[in-house]
Amino acid sequence: MAIEQIKMPQLGESVTEGTIEKWLVKPGDHVNKYDALAEVNTDKVTAEVPSSFTGIIKELVANEGDTLAVGEIVCTIETEGGVSEEIVQVKEAAPEEPTAETVKPAEVQKHAAPVEREKGSKARYSPAVLKISQEHGIDLSLVTGTGNEGRITRKDLLKIVESGEIPVAKVEQEAVPTPSPATPSSAPTPKTAAPNVPVAVGDIEIPVTGVRKAIAANMLRSKHEAPHAWTMIEVDVTSMVQYRDSIKNEFKQKEGFNVTYFAFFVKAVSQALKEFPMMNSMWAGDKIVQKKDINISIAVATEDALYVPVIKNADEKTIKGIGREVNELAAKVRSGKLKSDEMQGGTFTVNNTGSFGSIQSMGIINYPQAAILQVESIVKRPVIMDGGMIAARDMVNLCLSLDHRVLDGLVAGRFLARVKEILENITKENTSVY
Repeated sequence: MAIEQIKMPQLGESVTEGTIEKWLVKPGDHVNKYDALAEVNTDKVTAEVPSSFTGIIKELVANEGDTLAVGEIVCTIETEGGVSEEIVQVKEAAPEEPTAETVKPAEVQKHAAPVEREKGSKARYSPAVLKISQEHGIDLSLVTGTGNEGRITRKDLLKIVESGEIPVAKVEQEAVPTPSPATPSSAPTPKTAAPNVPVAVGDIEIPVTGVRKAIAANMLRSKHEAPHAWTMIEVDVTSMVQYRDSIKNEFKQKEGFNVTYFAFFVKAVSQALKEFPMMNSMWAGDKIVQKKDINISIAVATEDALYVPVIKNADEKTIKGIGREVNELAAKVRSGKLKSDEMQGGTFTVNNTGSFGSIQSMGIINYPQAAILQVESIVKRPVIMDGGMIAARDMVNLCLSLDHRVLDGLVAGRFLARVKEILENITKENTSVY
């Protein structure tokens, strides 16, 4: 029999780590090649890890909730065949090295010493290990790893962080409490210091998932790099509301899904983008890239995360086609079946903030796009009509956030005016959802 390793696969472009959400097998289970072993969540998508072999599950190396870098071992499988030399060497060396369960956090620092390596060799660390060490100022040369061949794992560092006893270079331990910029130190400088938030009895600590980390990083980058500006207009959509309400029952019976107001807004935006292509652009440092395809990103929220699937070539689709795609993409998000490529290629974002009752908001641009449009709640308001008459009308605010490096107020204002014109002229007589 041979012991084979299943490693964390790369489940999407630029994905560097994944979190084991749920194991679908247990030690002793027989699996066939390509059988699903675990559900894994990344910053882009939830997917299943397939088995590369047929055999018996030997050990689940990672626990549910663990985040592993791409290439790290998640489990082992016993298969038919000879035991490889590499596996034998690991087994022979294992009794001499402490396991993750036997090493106490305090012992890691107490007995820590620089790891001996062959002359000229260079330590290799996973992206997850490097990130944790930088965030907490851990000197990796003073950490004894419990992974294969003494490799430092994410679990090793988390145990140290939980203990509160961070191993740092001796020169830093002897430094004054507030060292000057010239003070020597071999510990990496944290990119962003984590706030010291006191936790009282009754407080709930919620672990930050990979998806939440990705959202935070993208939002922070957008606000730091893109100079945000915003503008808002109000639109009289009374005719659109009357048209949609007059066909909704027949449409639902015929098509099997609801035709929503949001589909009308996405169609109007995609049409205006075709007329104002500069709005469909991205900042690329030394140039601005004006995208040919009009791919509308839409925001879909779950209980603990926000996903942004994309309606490809929205300008070529009917209101019915857009409505069907919005319905299908939202269902995939909420069932965890959204694929990575269904979130790629967006050129402009339309966010349905009105579904929560919002009437005015400023969205953060979905980097590297140049703009995001917030569609607010449709509200009946008294409006002074031509001739001085007051009437109850269905009004909606459209709030546009824009990257001022790419877009100026003139083109943004004209674009919004065109969206307003399209929406205010949607009637039963001149508009078809098909």
